[in-house]
Amino acid sequence: MEKKRKIQIAAAGAVLAAGIAAAWIHGTSADARAVAVIGGADGPTSVFIAGKTSGEEQDGYLSIPMKEAQKLLEEEGDYTILDVRRPDEFAGGHIPGAVNIPNEEIGDNEPEELPDKDQIIYVYCRSGNRSRQAAEKLADMGYTGIIEIGGILDWTGETEK
Repeated sequence: MEKKRKIQIAAAGAVLAAGIAAAWIHGTSADARAVAVIGGADGPTSVFIAGKTSGEEQDGYLSIPMKEAQKLLEEEGDYTILDVRRPDEFAGGHIPGAVNIPNEEIGDNEPEELPDKDQIIYVYCRSGNRSRQAAEKLADMGYTGIIEIGGILDWTGETEK
């Protein structure tokens, strides 16, 4: 019974993280959020989140820990993963399916690799500095679904070359 309970708790945490991201992306207040989750183990569930989330809202984007992002990436399917490291760093190993646009190349013009300004875009680099810079630049260009997830140094999943 203990193993089943741990699985339920882990699933609830993942649903909560997905709810936080969905609430932020769809423009709800930072002070109180209500997210309806359909299809819980006991039927529909409502998750109410008040105050600060585990993520941190920045000017136009959300910043969440890589560990939380990994859970979201496993559950969601409609997103882009953006690696903003240099091409040589990207070639050395990156999150599977990631698109590489170096931070230094993100300027005032919308990157052609990111045509949908409402797409959820998870942004990462090596340690988190360039990803924050890139997330801010993209938000300033009008991208609405930017989620900055830090650095690949904290990634525990597989990588591809």
